[in-house]
Amino acid sequence: MIKLFVGLGNPGPEYEATRHNAGFWWIDALARELKVSLAPEKSCHALLARTTLHGQSLWLMKPQTFMNLSGKSVAALARFFKIQPGEILVVHDELDLVPGQVKLKLGGSHAGHNGLRDIHAQLGSADYWRLRLGIGHPGVKAEVINWVLKKPSPEERVAIEDCITRTLKAVPHLVAGEMEKATLIVHTSKPPRPKPPRPEN
Repeated sequence: MIKLFVGLGNPGPEYEATRHNAGFWWIDALARELKVSLAPEKSCHALLARTTLHGQSLWLMKPQTFMNLSGKSVAALARFFKIQPGEILVVHDELDLVPGQVKLKLGGSHAGHNGLRDIHAQLGSADYWRLRLGIGHPGVKAEVINWVLKKPSPEERVAIEDCITRTLKAVPHLVAGEMEKATLIVHTSKPPRPKPPRPEN
């Protein structure tokens, strides 16, 4: 059962529309759906909202520490409210998936993602859930930093937004602890097929 939903990103208007902030976009969409507003919470250096869904208490969080220190926010809240790693879902941008693709998984390595690396370190565990939102890869490792800090193309942004809308349908199951059902929804919610090109006259 998920009690804490964390979206990863960088604070500040200059980062708002960049690929690295896909996790923030997801939390914003969930907040709109649940009709809650995130407010600054100094004790965990984050924007935070608390609400209930089907009788279960849950938290929405956007760390405001910059990506590399995301674990500071997550661990502070988790320790205070005794939330276990397995009750946390971290939503983040994923280079290894194309825009529109998404994967839900429990545990595993941080695969070089600095936000996940810090959460691993601060929680002292890798056994939390991740929702990996595809942002694509620039094709060259040296270009990755520039890539994640740039805006996606309009087509890519639409694909990512569609993906966010589809995966929100899994939230009630995540909160209820129905992880198999949630995984099925996430993994079978395929992006809409592109329309075939119109034949030329």
